[in-house]
Amino acid sequence: MRDIDFYAQILGIDHPWHVDDVKLQTEAGRVDVWIDHEPGALWACPECGRELACRDHAEERTWRHLDTCQFKTFLHARIPRVNCPDHGVRQAQVPWAAPHSRFTLLMERMAIDVISACSTIEGARKLLRISWDETWGIMERAVKRGLSRKEQRKIHYLGVDEKAFRKGHKYMTVVCDLMRGTVEHVAEDRRTASLEAYYQSLSSEQLEAVRAVSMDMWQPYFSATMKWIPEASRKIVFDRFHVMQHVGKAVDTVRRQEHKALMAEGESTLKGTRYLWLYGESRLPDKHKPRFDDLKQANLKTAKAWAMKESLQDLWGYMSPGWAKRFLERWCGWATRSRITPMKKVAQTLRAHMDNVVTFCRHRITNAVAEGLNSKIMAIKRRACGYRNKEHFKTAIYFFCGGLDLYPACKTGATH
Repeated sequence: MRDIDFYAQILGIDHPWHVDDVKLQTEAGRVDVWIDHEPGALWACPECGRELACRDHAEERTWRHLDTCQFKTFLHARIPRVNCPDHGVRQAQVPWAAPHSRFTLLMERMAIDVISACSTIEGARKLLRISWDETWGIMERAVKRGLSRKEQRKIHYLGVDEKAFRKGHKYMTVVCDLMRGTVEHVAEDRRTASLEAYYQSLSSEQLEAVRAVSMDMWQPYFSATMKWIPEASRKIVFDRFHVMQHVGKAVDTVRRQEHKALMAEGESTLKGTRYLWLYGESRLPDKHKPRFDDLKQANLKTAKAWAMKESLQDLWGYMSPGWAKRFLERWCGWATRSRITPMKKVAQTLRAHMDNVVTFCRHRITNAVAEGLNSKIMAIKRRACGYRNKEHFKTAIYFFCGGLDLYPACKTGATH
């Protein structure tokens, strides 16, 4: 088989296109393939699809294709231009590459697979033997393509969380579909407008379809949801893990304050116990139980605060918001009467947000999926050694976590 026929078959080139010439440069490690077309072919206007004769040709362009064995392979062709009565002079589309791309469709598809597997631009570009900018361009086009194809679905359960972009309180807002485990929206900062931008992109039917939104007790997110989601007061669920995180931090504050006071008196009772108080009763390792039992029996404020934290876990077992509210009222009263300042502050916070803490009993959703996506995003960020550009960070999140259809579709370039 001649090399011209060989490449015509493996490239899938058919009428009116044909392989005109093939040149192998062994020392340079590359194969160059020139593609031409038959005269008299009609070409579709890329804007309206009208079939028109070739007006002239653009300058010869080059596309990187899949390697032939160990040799880099490049396609070369002059693209026909048509003069559309409605849209003016336009380049026809070629069947082997997307517009404005320097890679063939097959090369882009493989590059997307390699980037997904490597999770880093640097690792992928080395395997593909292309530049950093070229690899990033493939990612950006893939995300743009995926977002344009994304269907307007009704999402019943949303998770809203923040993601640190860099040190210095630089955050991004991430909205995810809790059922599908995909990122639906990424916005700069964590302001009301950051979340409103997502709600504004939804139709009235999609907004009505939202059954519950899980979030932490960040006021801007609460305000945006109250403004845009119908009957939001019954649908906002303050994430149980964030609630328990607040209580856990309060216990740790009590421990630090009490440890400082005891050390001033020469007592080292709480020395080295920081992580013990983070355990729940059921998760405490056996090797720590004897010492922890002694600590619980001591007259320590930290032990009392820890007991309050453990008691609050019972809240999440209630199925009725009414009974859960009664339980939480009693718990807040207990924390307030304890005269342990950090626990009193937590009680005040929970009282202020009580209605949307107990909505968990109705919807029983958490931000666990969002936190899982956050962990994945953090891993991507670490492997990339951070992102200086917010748009690049957003692109990476959509590429790896967006559940998008990233692959280029086959195109046709001429009519027979």
